[in-house]
Amino acid sequence: MNQKQEIENKSLVELFKGLDTPGVSDALDKMGICGQTLGIMPLKDYTEVIVGPAFTVKYVSAGIPAGTVGDYIDDVKTGDIVVIDNDGRLDCTVWGDILTQYAGIKKIAGTVIDGVCRDVNKAIGDDYKLFTAGRSMRTGKDRVEVDSVNGTVNIGNVRVEDQDIVIADANGVVVVPRKFAQEVAKIAHEIETVEEAIRERIKAGDSIKQAREKMNYHTLQRKG
Repeated sequence: MNQKQEIENKSLVELFKGLDTPGVSDALDKMGICGQTLGIMPLKDYTEVIVGPAFTVKYVSAGIPAGTVGDYIDDVKTGDIVVIDNDGRLDCTVWGDILTQYAGIKKIAGTVIDGVCRDVNKAIGDDYKLFTAGRSMRTGKDRVEVDSVNGTVNIGNVRVEDQDIVIADANGVVVVPRKFAQEVAKIAHEIETVEEAIRERIKAGDSIKQAREKMNYHTLQRKG
């Protein structure tokens, strides 16, 4: 990654400051973009939202001899979110305590896995952000191997390209195609402004129906 892209990454991440996955999800719906990674859930109820560019990793079944399972981590940048496609496999893990520790040292923002992780007590204790399809104790060594990095992967029905923008919190994970990041962030902020106005009207005494009608709530997420 060159310096220009690093600067661009920081500016794109900053666009999503103050937003959460529901707001971004609504903006994606309004634009007709599928970015909600179904079935990928947080390891615990995180109170923070993480945002970062995707560092994509694709796993496949291991060959003979089996290839590497985790060396790619040396190339992940501070603030990146590791996005691992293991085809939703639940029979073997692709993330454990050593990767959690190293990711924490490198200040990687978090990891999203279409598959399972293990050593969850380490991740919870370190408050390292993990979002997966489940958890298991069974190692991926000699079962899977890294096929490619920085390519296109699929996570919970969503196509993810390297350096797309990932937003994750206690609700789950959404992925914003990089080329649409500015527009999605703008719409998400507009939606949040309207919803905050509705909350203020309710506090002032309006009914839900009154507040929503005044702010055109039912058109907020409508496509187009």
